[in-house]
Amino acid sequence: MDLFEEQNKEDLKDPPLAVRMRPVTLDEFVGQEHVLGKGRLLRRAIEADRLSSLILYGPAGVGKTSLAWCIAHITKSHYVTINATTSNVEELRKVIVQAKLKKLNTDRKTILFIDEIHRFNKAQQDVLMPDIEEGNPILIGATVHNPCFSLASPLLSRSLVVELKPLKESEILSILSFALKDKTRGFGNLKIKFDKKALTFLAQTCEGDARRALNALEVGVLTTPKSKEGLINFNLEVAAESIQKKPVLYDKDEDSHYDTASAFIKSMRGSDPDAALYWMAKMLYAGEDPRFIARRICIAAAEDVGNADPLALVLANAALQISEFVGMPEARIALAQAAIYVACAPKSNASYLAIDKALGDIESQKVQEVPDHLKDASYPGAEVLGHGKGYKYSHDYAGHYVKQKYTRKQVKYYEPTEIGYEAKIKQRLEKLRGNQKTE
Repeated sequence: MDLFEEQNKEDLKDPPLAVRMRPVTLDEFVGQEHVLGKGRLLRRAIEADRLSSLILYGPAGVGKTSLAWCIAHITKSHYVTINATTSNVEELRKVIVQAKLKKLNTDRKTILFIDEIHRFNKAQQDVLMPDIEEGNPILIGATVHNPCFSLASPLLSRSLVVELKPLKESEILSILSFALKDKTRGFGNLKIKFDKKALTFLAQTCEGDARRALNALEVGVLTTPKSKEGLINFNLEVAAESIQKKPVLYDKDEDSHYDTASAFIKSMRGSDPDAALYWMAKMLYAGEDPRFIARRICIAAAEDVGNADPLALVLANAALQISEFVGMPEARIALAQAAIYVACAPKSNASYLAIDKALGDIESQKVQEVPDHLKDASYPGAEVLGHGKGYKYSHDYAGHYVKQKYTRKQVKYYEPTEIGYEAKIKQRLEKLRGNQKTE
């Protein structure tokens, strides 16, 4: 049975929308431009039918199975799919023998798609090795785990390893819209009145998983009673029920987004950790990028805490890095820790006021020239120009401090408060400035 016979057989079983909407050409494939864009290596290999062994890894619903299906269509290869959780060595050997016979009798290649390939043990992976190396069958393995840690090195060395990324909101919307319009595989023959907010909600809440979005769309369309006019009304309420998630008013580029972020920052500034957590939870629930939240925490740590507790900025920056490398859902824990710390920390905006005052002077007054004794004196001829002459190296003096002028005209911007660690900074500055005369 070839690929197209299998597809016709599946049609009789009325497969799910997500299966029916699998792309059959690369132009239909949505997303993954970093590997499938025009001129990219993987696209060139597929179009030239020069693919040997391919390992696809990435989160669920980003197109691993769809890409394997698409490749089989393009190359007109026989397509066999197995799942590593239920397969065994005996099944693998049967598939390999059948692939050899088909190649011998029809000169047609076989693509063997192994889902969750990371679940194969070393012995099972070793069974694949000799025939995969000869390109019969052509292996396409899919895994949600980094194959560098879950697959044997010999198999990896014989394969092109490609990481697929979570789909963007705009890409999910494109897939949903195509499914609604397609008359052959989708819902193009049905009378559907769809609310754009409902589709946007699905795209935002499916977390980059196209299968989840399509499943929710299918459930909503097929279970919603038709109106007297035979119209299916797919609105926000139906979308929320279909994907089992409550809609939250949070448009990423409109008022609700900025209002919620503002409330989050002001809650941290106002030393209310519970309110800060509430607004952060709302943003996370609505699908906000955790890095956006982390950046807001960093800003609050610098602007509103400052040197009253210097550790706040360190912790906020750590949360930002964790949100970059770990991602959701685990990143929520680090974000919560940082937000709580910033909210509970002593507050000072002295650093924020200081830099704004300095920028104000630069903008409104004549810019001062650097004093000669502070100018760079590291190059030949600097001494003749008097650069660096009279500069006093702080570490040569008691307490590693000596008074000297660092601007031609005296300026004062930073005024530390009596709060937290900044009180110690203020005390030290007053002591240093009061004990010695300027030299």
